[in-house]
Amino acid sequence: MRILLIGPPGAGKGTQAVRLASRLSIQHISAGDLFREHIDQGTELGRNARTHISSGRLVPDGITIGVLAERLGRPDTERGFLLDGFPRNIPQAEALDGILADSGSGLDAVLDLEIPEAEVVGRIAGRRLCRRNREHIFHVDHSPPEVAGACDVCGGELYQRDDDREATVRRRLEIHRSETAPVVGHYRAAGLVSTISALGQVQEVLDRALLAIGQGQNQVDASGTARR
Repeated sequence: MRILLIGPPGAGKGTQAVRLASRLSIQHISAGDLFREHIDQGTELGRNARTHISSGRLVPDGITIGVLAERLGRPDTERGFLLDGFPRNIPQAEALDGILADSGSGLDAVLDLEIPEAEVVGRIAGRRLCRRNREHIFHVDHSPPEVAGACDVCGGELYQRDDDREATVRRRLEIHRSETAPVVGHYRAAGLVSTISALGQVQEVLDRALLAIGQGQNQVDASGTARR
């Protein structure tokens, strides 16, 4: 199965993508993770990407498309994949369509995560990561560390990523509204989109996503769980 997970920053795409990909036994491909690998390795691509990411701008299409095209060409994607963070605009969506068409395939579903903007700002701006292990994540309001500024797991220093600062978050939301949201319309015209609420517990959102993929109903329930 080939799935695109789309939604504003802070909607929980990364969290849901990992769980969905695991449940469906397909590859999780995150554009953000690919770029962060390059940033951590100090490559030229990583330095160029960091300049854009830290100021809330998108990495240029040419670089992004090239990185994702190479990743989609690897053998481990033959059984399927879940894209998280790509495509972010119409040119990237059209490029993805072309890449998949060249391989004789196409997307099977597009899941559009829906969430209020105020919730997004609160989720992201309050997030803190451990410098020793980025998988140790805290939140100043919802899951604060026992000792301020220190990781409960390993004692590492907690920090706020540049792209998690409130001003940057709001800029990222502006970009989403102007450039990424139209991608939903691009795929809705092909009948691929299910919009689901990203509010609630992680398992609740996952259940909505699985239900949308498995049943493809026009309306799953009155709470906006999934609709086309």
